[in-house]
Amino acid sequence: MAETAQPRLAAHTGGSGRPNVLTSYDPRTGEIVGNYAVMSAGEINRTVRAARSAEKWWAELGFNARKRWLLDWKRSIARRAGELVEILCEETGKPQADAVIEVMLAVENLDWAARNAARVLDRRKLGSTWLTRNQHASVGYLPLGVVGVLGPWNNPVFTPMGSIAYAMAAGNAVVFKPDELTTGVGVWLADSWNKLAPNQPVLQVVTGDHATTAALCRAKVDKIAYAGSDAGAREVITLCAQTLTPVVVERNGKGTMVVHVDAKLDEAAEAAVFGAMANAGQNSTGIQRAYVANSVYDRFLELVIEQARRLRPGADKRASYGPMILESQVDVVRKQVRDALARGGRAVVGGLDSIRDPYIEPIVLTEVPEESVAITGEGIGPLLIVNRVANMDEAAQRINAVGNGVAVSVFTRDVHGIESFAEQLRVGVVTINSSTTYAGIPALPFGGVGEYGQGHHHGDQGLREFSRTLAIARKRYRAAVNLSTFDRHPRHLRTAKAIFRMRHGGV
Repeated sequence: MAETAQPRLAAHTGGSGRPNVLTSYDPRTGEIVGNYAVMSAGEINRTVRAARSAEKWWAELGFNARKRWLLDWKRSIARRAGELVEILCEETGKPQADAVIEVMLAVENLDWAARNAARVLDRRKLGSTWLTRNQHASVGYLPLGVVGVLGPWNNPVFTPMGSIAYAMAAGNAVVFKPDELTTGVGVWLADSWNKLAPNQPVLQVVTGDHATTAALCRAKVDKIAYAGSDAGAREVITLCAQTLTPVVVERNGKGTMVVHVDAKLDEAAEAAVFGAMANAGQNSTGIQRAYVANSVYDRFLELVIEQARRLRPGADKRASYGPMILESQVDVVRKQVRDALARGGRAVVGGLDSIRDPYIEPIVLTEVPEESVAITGEGIGPLLIVNRVANMDEAAQRINAVGNGVAVSVFTRDVHGIESFAEQLRVGVVTINSSTTYAGIPALPFGGVGEYGQGHHHGDQGLREFSRTLAIARKRYRAAVNLSTFDRHPRHLRTAKAIFRMRHGGV
């Protein structure tokens, strides 16, 4: 395995001592991927002003025209997908197959948002009560204006596209700040739009470091969409609070699997290992831990061990997954494994010696106490915890106690009865007999609960997330019974009271 010869990211300073250039490196080889400007607060503000001008044109086009533009952009991305895949592989170290899948999923979201925005957001008529039947009521959704998108490093195309595509389809302009480690992906996406509409900066990219992120949060955009760590989310929320800028947050933290006594164990084991290990365990839609019914626990664990031992990280085409993208995350995984083992957990695949920066070989732990940071912390890394439970109720209690309300995957043959179990869980998404595939359904909204529940991505809710509601009521004719006046006739009130009793006071 190749080791990085350089730090994952380096900042070069100008004569003033302030960083002005970022140089990023391929985590597999240490080779330079690209150099990017660290944009100042003044440049950020000018970018936002340009976005406001472009947004007026974009919003006035209407749904049908925006749909045509977005579908043209989609086709352009699809035709040049090989370029994007190459950059994605270089910046993250992902195997090509994983990068291809990520780009395809991102394009599917762009296509869905473009085709469904009018259905979800266009003005529609609403019903009224007998008291207001002379009113024509309607509701529609208008653009917010300019949306700032802060992308993550682990899925730098798919995740931000869940905000970019939906915000643009709703009529907003977007200023995209990619993570420092994956700046090239963001530059490519903005460039692909610029080639299509060079005079209309509806999508722009700003590049830089932590200070650039802070400047965008302070730039008084109309909403910020953030995806990343818990610490980063808290900081973004704090910064945006200074200007009362609303924030939609997708925090890191993988989901949970529940394996019932009647589950198809081979399928459950396959899904658990893939969900935990794909993309080196750096997918927020993945699996952090599995709670398995006691009667099938031993067999399930055998299957997991067998499959996990087949996997091999590396930089070659045959590798199962690539390196850890963020250097510091290696130490996080090391601390989680060490803490789990110190508290009585048992390693059945790998262990501390599996961590060979920048790669981590598959690690499977069992009998891990629920208070371990491997369970309570953000699950980023090729680490799977398999714990036994007495029954489904105990699984639900453990899931709710930890509180990482992202997603739960349940494996059972009782696909109809499982809905009552799902309603016990304080999570945003429940899947049955599959794990990570829900993220590939653009119509399905996902968002968490509690600290993981600030807003939604994808689906109808994802489009409305970047819109403002405008309700309109229009008087159509003079009401037969008019109570909205100080000169109301006593007969009108008597009539209204009689109708009210008939409608609501009957048996």
